[in-house]
Amino acid sequence: QVQLVESGGRLVQAGGSLRLSCAASGRTFSTYAMGWFRQAPGKEYEFVTAINRSGGGTLSADSVKGRFTVSRDNAKNTLYLQMNSLKPEDTAVYYCAARSSYISGGVYVRRTDYDAWGQGTQVTVSS
Repeated sequence: QVQLVESGGRLVQAGGSLRLSCAASGRTFSTYAMGWFRQAPGKEYEFVTAINRSGGGTLSADSVKGRFTVSRDNAKNTLYLQMNSLKPEDTAVYYCAARSSYISGGVYVRRTDYDAWGQGTQVTVSS
């Protein structure tokens, strides 16, 4: 099973930008659909964005559309989340997740769709 390690989270001022990375182990990264979720203190997990196996299809939550962009580099076994125009309400632990998928175009938005999770990286946006 793939193992995932997130990085890039830190304290940033509102309006700033961050890029999160998710490094995946193994040689079959390109067979996994990927997603980003987040959990703010005292709140449920929230879907952020997801991408299909090839990177040609994505889906994002309304709260981040136009500000966050998901991408992947299958040659580097890495998933990215570019976050711009950050707001205090984006403060959360961000998790990447992987789903083994035989459907090349599949993009998944439910937490239960995913088989593997990283440990999370903290993003804090100050006002």
